[in-house]
Amino acid sequence: MTNEHLTALVLFSGGQDSATCLAWALERFERVETVGFDYGQRHAVELTCRDRVREAMAGVRPHWRQRLGPDHRVDLASLGAVADSALTRDTAISVPEQGLPTTFVPGRNLVFLTFAAIVAYQRGLRRLVGGMCETDYSGYPDCRDDTVKAMQLALTLGLERRFVIDTPLMWLDKAGSWTLAEQLGGTALVELIRVETHSCYQGDRSLLHPWGYGCAACPACRLRAAGWAAYRAPAGL
Repeated sequence: MTNEHLTALVLFSGGQDSATCLAWALERFERVETVGFDYGQRHAVELTCRDRVREAMAGVRPHWRQRLGPDHRVDLASLGAVADSALTRDTAISVPEQGLPTTFVPGRNLVFLTFAAIVAYQRGLRRLVGGMCETDYSGYPDCRDDTVKAMQLALTLGLERRFVIDTPLMWLDKAGSWTLAEQLGGTALVELIRVETHSCYQGDRSLLHPWGYGCAACPACRLRAAGWAAYRAPAGL
């Protein structure tokens, strides 16, 4: 069994945020495993991106390849069956003036963290790494720092093992996330994330924009595009 203090499990969807978190973990821990979830998401294309991103990520830094461990994929079809959301149903994606966006999947991160902790428990791991962020996001309550801290306590008590949930993007906006990627893996990592990861809620990979593939209209695309523009602005590019 690997040293539990030098290992981590990254919640890895195949998107920009989780890819940046994977790089962050590979730079800090001697052994890093990943876990992904198939919950019947509308943008299931993200799952097909995961293997390519993992393989390419291992080549960004020589020591990252040595540190990258196995991937785990969990079938959470039941979550998609009960969660009424524009990400689990073929319904309109919208952001009302009051209330949550229709893309909010009730309890998604709570379920993800619970199942990730179960995987970690059985693998002898104590560190979970997730891309939750409440600085530049769609207003999902399960992305907030208070929610993550509450889950950390609940998992520690419920499994009687001290868990730590790292959220390296929690206080970064999307421009800051691109900057962090550059700091971790240089332009090679930025380009990998730009081209290979997927964020678009529509699952659109038909057109490559300066910031990556997507429909350019959904909330995820707009956040990613705005973050890219702010990240590139200081260089006048």
